[in-house]
Amino acid sequence: MASFNKVILMGNLTRDPELKYTPKGTAIAKIGLAVNRVWRTDTGEQREEVTFVDVDIFGRTAENVGQYMRKGRPILIEGRLKLDQWDDKNTGQKRSRMGVVAETVQFLGSGQRDDGDSGPRPDSGPRPDSGQRTSPRPTPPADDDAPPPDDDDVPF
Repeated sequence: MASFNKVILMGNLTRDPELKYTPKGTAIAKIGLAVNRVWRTDTGEQREEVTFVDVDIFGRTAENVGQYMRKGRPILIEGRLKLDQWDDKNTGQKRSRMGVVAETVQFLGSGQRDDGDSGPRPDSGPRPDSGQRTSPRPTPPADDDAPPPDDDDVPF
């Protein structure tokens, strides 16, 4: 039987990212994400539902999230669901929690920092050295009938 595990979430950070490193030096950022759903009832009343999701981000992307993202900032996460299971130390009961492991991250918003200073936006996508996959950018088709550019026609 085939399986497919893909999640796309867009929401706001519920807290500042928690950035840690493994003993081998891999960065791990843990974030909380609030995803809102707004709809109207049959009577026309507007309702809102909020879902809170825990997200783990790894590698260079985790470092970027830790450096540039703060509570309240919008973010787009693409990743996979992961079920964590453990035994509760106090009660001995089995516990579980569904979370998301991010594969790609996009920073959203205007790029304005909390202090009002705008700076360059970081590359929030995965890096080849982060162990996360990257997709090649499509190249525009070549126009074989177009003449080569003339140096006198260059506008600068």
